[in-house]
Amino acid sequence: MTPYFPDAIQSWDVSVLNWIQNNIANPFLDAFFSFITHLGDAGILWIITAVVMLFFKKTRKCGIMMGTALLLGLILGNGIMKNAFARVRPFNLEGEFGSIKTVADLLVPKPGDKSFPSGHTLGSFEAAFVLFGWNKKIGIPVIVLASLIAFSRLYLYLHFPTDVFAGVLLAALNAFLAYVIVNAVYKFIENKKKLKLND
Repeated sequence: MTPYFPDAIQSWDVSVLNWIQNNIANPFLDAFFSFITHLGDAGILWIITAVVMLFFKKTRKCGIMMGTALLLGLILGNGIMKNAFARVRPFNLEGEFGSIKTVADLLVPKPGDKSFPSGHTLGSFEAAFVLFGWNKKIGIPVIVLASLIAFSRLYLYLHFPTDVFAGVLLAALNAFLAYVIVNAVYKFIENKKKLKLND
């Protein structure tokens, strides 16, 4: 048993992963999800998106929010939670709880960090939630993409379902915090400008 994760949760997590492998895995999806998962690598896609948005006045505030959410995720998710929970990845279970995949079976390079929460899911949904709050027409397809990236982590046997669920929940919290923080800073700056004009 991994600390903080009782056998019942671990067993359920592995049963879901094994169901995916036994029922829907096929060569086409192997290639598809191997490609999709790399879109979430290191949050590069979302970082670039946030940086590009900074160059345009219309999207700058959203870009700042996205960057803030991603930074919170880096600190809380990858920096604190992954190390605090120190959960091993599914492919490292070595047959425990009926695990059917090992490092040798992976379709993509082995991640070097811990499993909980899913960093790919976290970063993708932070960006998706911020974009959805800014523009639903843009946000909806990004949420679909984030969902595919999240599912790819299960399909490729890199994360447990609870890792992915935690990533989505933490992403929602970080997107909300980013919204509050950035709006508070914007309001503070606007009030400062008003005071200067009144002087």
